[in-house]
Amino acid sequence: MIKRDFDRENITKKFTRANLMGSQSRQFGTARGRGVTSGLRRQDGFDLARGGSKLPIAGPSRVAFVGPPTDESSRKERSYRYMYEKVSERSEALDDRIDHFGELVKAHYKVEELGDPSAVTEEEVVVVGRIVHDAESSSVVVKLNEASLMLESSRMMGSGARILLRFDADVKLRQSVRNVGGQGLFPGAIVALKGKNGGGGSFSVTEFLSLPPLGPPSEVHIKSETSETQFSMYIACGPFTPDASLAYQPLQSLISKLTEAKPAVVLLLGPFIDSIHPAIKTGDVELPPREMFEIEFADRLRTFLHASPGSLVLLVPSTRDILSDHAVFPQCELPRALCYDPRVRMLPNPARFTLNGVHIAVSSLDVLFHLRKEEFFKRASEVDPIRSSPPPDAPDAMGNLCRHILQQRSFYPLFPVPLDLSHDVNLDVSHSDLLYLVPQDDDEEAAEVGDGDARPRCAPDVLVVPSRLKHFAKVVDGTVAVNPSFLTKATYAVLEYAGHGAPGPAKDRIKVEIQRLEA
Repeated sequence: MIKRDFDRENITKKFTRANLMGSQSRQFGTARGRGVTSGLRRQDGFDLARGGSKLPIAGPSRVAFVGPPTDESSRKERSYRYMYEKVSERSEALDDRIDHFGELVKAHYKVEELGDPSAVTEEEVVVVGRIVHDAESSSVVVKLNEASLMLESSRMMGSGARILLRFDADVKLRQSVRNVGGQGLFPGAIVALKGKNGGGGSFSVTEFLSLPPLGPPSEVHIKSETSETQFSMYIACGPFTPDASLAYQPLQSLISKLTEAKPAVVLLLGPFIDSIHPAIKTGDVELPPREMFEIEFADRLRTFLHASPGSLVLLVPSTRDILSDHAVFPQCELPRALCYDPRVRMLPNPARFTLNGVHIAVSSLDVLFHLRKEEFFKRASEVDPIRSSPPPDAPDAMGNLCRHILQQRSFYPLFPVPLDLSHDVNLDVSHSDLLYLVPQDDDEEAAEVGDGDARPRCAPDVLVVPSRLKHFAKVVDGTVAVNPSFLTKATYAVLEYAGHGAPGPAKDRIKVEIQRLEA
C-alpha cells in the first residue's frame, strides 16, 4: 500500500512538471523542436521570436560600426549614480575646463603666460575664463547683455575671481571664420580675451581670440563586411507620436518608408515613450511603458530588419524617456532588455561613433534652442580671418550656434542651465567629461581610432543636433550639421555617403536632405 501510493505520487509529479514546461521546452535542443535552434538563449543576445516560429537572421553588415566601449567599466562609468554631486567635484570640473582651454590657447597663439583678469596691469595681457552673469541678474530670468557680462577665472589662473567686462568701441576678433560678424557669448562659454585691467573694477577688452579649432578627421578607410564603403542613413528624432494620440502614426509612416528604401543605417533619437505626453502624464494608457515600446518600436523595427537583414538600427535616448531610469544629462544608454536583436544598438546620450570611418556625433538634447535663447552677439571687426569651405556670404545664425558646439568642444557648453529651461535638462556637472566632443586628458594613444576610442581628437564629419528650431542641413567649418527637427513635424533627414573612392574630404562626399513624411 505504501509503495503504491509512493509510485502514484512520483507519476503525478512527472506529469505536473511536464505540463508546466510545455511541449516546446521538452523539445528544446532536439531536431524536432518547432523552429527553435539548439543552444540559443535570449540572455545570450538572440531575440527569440514570439511563439518560437523564427529567429532573426542577420545578413552581412553593410557598414563597419565602431561605437562607445561596451566593457563593464565603461558601462558603469556611463550609468553613474546621480544626485550625489559634491560641491568640490563640481568646482573642480569647471576649473579643469578653463585650465584645459588655457593650455590650448597658449599653444595656439604662442603665449608664454596667461594673465589674471582681476590683477591691475599697465600692459595688455591674454586671459582665459568663463562667461557668467553678474550677481544682480543671475538669480532671475534675465538674458545676458553687455552690462551684465562677467568673466570668471579658474583658481589656478585667477583665484576664481569674477570681474566685469567692458569692450572697446573698436573691439576686434582674431582668427575667426570670415564674415561671421562678431563673437557669440552665453553663460558658460569659455573665451580668450586680450586687454587689461586699468584698476576701475573691470577688464577692458580690445580683442577676442578665437578658440583653437578641432583638427580634421583622419582619412581612415574602413570597409564593411560586404566590402562596400558607401552607405545611406535615415535620421529621425522623437516625439514619434503627436500629443493628441498614442497611435504612433508618424512612426508607422517612417517604418513603411524604411522598409521600402532599405537604408544601411537607421538612427532614431528619443524620446520614444515621452514622459510629458498628455496621456502618459494623466495615466490614460492601457499598457506599461516597456510593452508599449515592444509593440510600437521593437516589433516594427524587427519588421524592417526582416526586410533588410544587413541594416543597422541605432537608438539614442532622451532625458524625457520614461523607459530610462537615468534622468540626467549626460545619459547612459537604454536597457539592452528592450530589444535583444544584435542589429539594434543602444547608444548613450550624447554619443560619438564611426560608420565606415565617417565620424558622427549625436545628441537628442535641444542644445540649439538653449543657445539661441541665451546668446548675446557682440559685433567685432575681423583680424586675420580664416577661410571656411564653403565661405558664408553673410552671418548665419544657425551656423554660429553649431559653431559654438564645435569651438567649445562640448555637446552642452552652457552653464548653468537657464532657469526657464531647467525642466528640459538635469545637468550633472561632475560627469561633464562625458559631454565633451574630444577627451581632455593628455593620453595621445587614446586618440587613435584603431584602439577603439569612441571620441577621437578630431572634429566630427557629421553633427546631429535635433531642435525645435527650423530644420536644416549645412556645412559648418568642415562638419555637416543636421537638424532633422521632430518626426511629429513630419520631417526627417536622409544622409548619403558616396564612399571612399569619391574625391575630396568627407564633407564633399556626404549629401543630406531634409524630407517630409507623406500625408
